[in-house]
Amino acid sequence: MAIIEVKNVSKTFGPKVALDNVSMEIPEGKIFGLLGPNGAGKSTLIRIINRITIASEGQVLFQGHPITEADVASIGYLPEERGLYRKMKVGDQAMYLAQLKGMSAREAAVELKKWFVRFDIADWWNKKVEELSKGMAQKVQFITTVVHKPSLMILDEPFSGFDPVNADLIRKEILRLKEEGATIILSTHDMESVEELCDNIALINKAKLVVTGGTEEIRRRHGEDNVEIEYTTDTLERKAIVVPRAEANAKLQELIDKDIRINSFKEVIPRMRDIFVKLVTEEA
Repeated sequence: MAIIEVKNVSKTFGPKVALDNVSMEIPEGKIFGLLGPNGAGKSTLIRIINRITIASEGQVLFQGHPITEADVASIGYLPEERGLYRKMKVGDQAMYLAQLKGMSAREAAVELKKWFVRFDIADWWNKKVEELSKGMAQKVQFITTVVHKPSLMILDEPFSGFDPVNADLIRKEILRLKEEGATIILSTHDMESVEELCDNIALINKAKLVVTGGTEEIRRRHGEDNVEIEYTTDTLERKAIVVPRAEANAKLQELIDKDIRINSFKEVIPRMRDIFVKLVTEEA
């Protein structure tokens, strides 16, 4: 079942076409990667889903009905443009944002403090936002995005500004939230995270939808039907060669005839980064 259906959505700003007849379905309970180069139209689509801007044509359905302001109020949205009130205390800021999402003061305090402990920032509750490092401010914004346990979370470049350790922490939390039943739209340029996290993707380029579907199915579809043979030479050096599948049996027999030990034989599946570059370049 799709939690979000984007149906023939177009958006123009004067003569500029930001989205051109884009349709996709975002399955419930999955992590959905929204990909594309800068200026492709991803942020415009996210703003339309959040009703920050309205589509010129087409519509967005939420759980089968046209999305409403009440639906948007239940969504957790982490925009790419970060922003906290610098002069407020961190805890006061987090409490304010949690209550905007409908949490009671008591419930917000309990849940926020759990998250602050989990993210190792409990000591910063009574300090001012302006005292936070960029990474700690990012943690606070992530927490305030998800603390009210929304069924749909939209995370725009959630790893931006994090060191590898904290980026890994966010990845683990995203997976945990999915396991608890949340649907997550992940807009990112981090192709490693896409491969690790995303069940489905959509690639937008120059305002048009280029491809959408299951991540593994797309990787296999864009492969070149090659296989990799890894072997050990008589000097105990490990090597690998890539050959077309049609030539694989002959190559294997050739190696076996030379008494060369075969270590592995596997299909070569392209990385998402390579597919991204290929499809965007083809559309250029």
